[in-house]
Amino acid sequence: MTESEPVPLPSPAQPDRWAHLRRHTDARIALGHAGSGLPTAAHLAFQAAHAQARDAVHTPLDVAALLVALEERGWPAVPVTSAAPDRAAYLKRPDLGRQLSEESQRRLSEPVRAPDVALVVGDGLSGTAVQANAVPVLESLIPKLQAAGLQVGPVVVAEQARVALGDPVGALLQARASVVLIGERPGLSAADSLGLYLTWEPRPGRVDSERNCISNVRVGGLAPAAAAAQAAALLTAMFAQRRSGIRLDAAAPATPPALPGDGVP
Repeated sequence: MTESEPVPLPSPAQPDRWAHLRRHTDARIALGHAGSGLPTAAHLAFQAAHAQARDAVHTPLDVAALLVALEERGWPAVPVTSAAPDRAAYLKRPDLGRQLSEESQRRLSEPVRAPDVALVVGDGLSGTAVQANAVPVLESLIPKLQAAGLQVGPVVVAEQARVALGDPVGALLQARASVVLIGERPGLSAADSLGLYLTWEPRPGRVDSERNCISNVRVGGLAPAAAAAQAAALLTAMFAQRRSGIRLDAAAPATPPALPGDGVP
């Protein structure tokens, strides 16, 4: 380099070649680094997401408000609780969340017309998800079931609930199928995700392989109307094939649901 040549300057910052991908996902990709760690903004965003996930687990479902919302739409509702006496027990003893309390068992044992489909709304691990998404899903799902000629039972609203709580609920109501709408375990990208779990002939002892799941129902994920359409299609297949879970052929041609009294054993 001669004295007349300019001194080279540091290269300008390279453009972020991953930025366009971030527009398509909530996943944490290409966060960059600062020294041996994350940039400050990415680190603070991670901490905020972690706090939101913890809050979602511990924020109680506003059952009273949910019952009012259901009744305003003309849907009878029945509140129940699991065998977990409080949130601490629920988190430490998942088995208690799969069983009904004795009082709830008595309440659901009262004589009622057996529905084709039992609808259960449970707080699960995110009451936030249920509060935001359960009613919008039901607003689309219930009319689809009624249009298909299916008898829908009262909406059972369950506190301290796990997915399998729908099995004793469905058995006591003598339902042919159940749909459990429940708050999913919060992640660091979404703390308000609702899941739908569908089971043919629900009864205690059912295992996860006997269920069908629709997940990530939330703003930014699967829209409530789309989730309801998927659930209705799965239920149609269940009533036609009389099974659910891994044995269900969801791609089989749709046929009208088999209703009680149609000669099907």
